[in-house]
Amino acid sequence: MQFSFAYNKKKVLQALRYHFISKQEIKVMIILVNVFAIASAALFYFKKIRPEPFFLGTFVWVMMMVSVWYILPYIIYNKSTTFKEKFIIHFSEHNVTLENERGYVNWEWKTFSKYFESPHFFHLYFDSKSFFLVPKDAMTEENKHDVRALLKNKIVQ
Repeated sequence: MQFSFAYNKKKVLQALRYHFISKQEIKVMIILVNVFAIASAALFYFKKIRPEPFFLGTFVWVMMMVSVWYILPYIIYNKSTTFKEKFIIHFSEHNVTLENERGYVNWEWKTFSKYFESPHFFHLYFDSKSFFLVPKDAMTEENKHDVRALLKNKIVQ
């Protein structure tokens, strides 16, 4: 299978949000900050604490959500030249080949540690922090099904 694609900024930012939200450490941090914010709100309501811890919890929660939802995706998007280029990707039984006007790279299937699917992309992970996004826009439904089957069979999670 072969697909040609370019990235859409809004969809890439959404995919980066999925990436950050899917990280275990981010999930734990969100839960802890939410518990702190709820506990401080309840204690403030019952006049057990002064307003400062409540405002601190609210501020930390808002800053964390703004960071994960806006700042981090925009920083990654703006730093990476990859999202501004056009590519052709080939999926075969033995490897994945990615090419653009500057050259190409072959990745054997064992190079990928895991994958997951978001609404607009297949996320192919090399390790916990480095990954490649394959847009689903250029694929037909049948091709998406074939890629899902190939990923499921070739990437051992």
